[in-house]
Amino acid sequence: MTGTRAGGSRVRTVFIGSGAFGVAPLRRLASHPDIELVGVVTAPDRPAGRHHRLAPTGIATAARALHVAVLVPERLRTPDAVQAVLDLRPGLAVLADYGQLVPSALLDLRHGALNLHPSLLPRHRGATPIPAAILAGDVETGVTLMRMDEGLDTGPIVAQRRVPLAGNETAPALEAVLTIVAADLLRGTVGAWLRGEIAARLRALGVPASAHASGAPLPALGDDALLRLLVIVPPVVVAPPVAIAPPVVVAPPVLEAPPVVVAPPVPEPPVPPVPPEMGVSLHNSPAQNPLWQS
Repeated sequence: MTGTRAGGSRVRTVFIGSGAFGVAPLRRLASHPDIELVGVVTAPDRPAGRHHRLAPTGIATAARALHVAVLVPERLRTPDAVQAVLDLRPGLAVLADYGQLVPSALLDLRHGALNLHPSLLPRHRGATPIPAAILAGDVETGVTLMRMDEGLDTGPIVAQRRVPLAGNETAPALEAVLTIVAADLLRGTVGAWLRGEIAARLRALGVPASAHASGAPLPALGDDALLRLLVIVPPVVVAPPVAIAPPVVVAPPVLEAPPVVVAPPVPEPPVPPVPPEMGVSLHNSPAQNPLWQS
């Protein structure tokens, strides 16, 4: 049967995504031994750069490098777009960072549709979970692998991996970490999902068989204890950021006072000689001074 693992055949799979978060999971999925990647759905080329030239998404570029067919519908929910995907005869869909709701026809594939979400669902549902975790001051975040349903990030959780936060992360740097975490989580979980091992664990935990029958939604697993019994995934240890030493403040040089310029002494004016008519003589003896009277 197409889309099953009968006889050990690989499962025909389509990948759906547009953002940078999905590039590493796409590449990891393409190399999985249980997966036959038959197509990739992504957004059409958009203007980019200073000159606004049309550029493909990173997903489209990665898919073409893998020699995989690329579909670029403007809206995935149109009948033509849905039929184009179904014509690839997929048994599984994997979604990461697409930005559109997926039509029910793709949710009801033999193995359903799995979504990689960069948060610890149910926390931070929606389109911006990475900035939301930073702005909320969360002490940890992570990646959730869930089975998609008609709601927005409301499907049952299949697996999670936690990532501690130091409190100084930026959104681009954190996204670069989480995309690798997502790729590892997908590769380590998708095989068990396809083989029915996760459904078997659910049965062992007493979940009714109808809840995990092929094509039926699994129960939402909000209890962390239950989740750990399903898929045991150790937390990711992120190396702490390298501390940057503060700049050395160099004191400005002490300016020396300029030398004091001492003005030369002002010469005293010479004493003018006393004229003779003043009747004053410096001679003290009567013989030398005619004005001296005995």
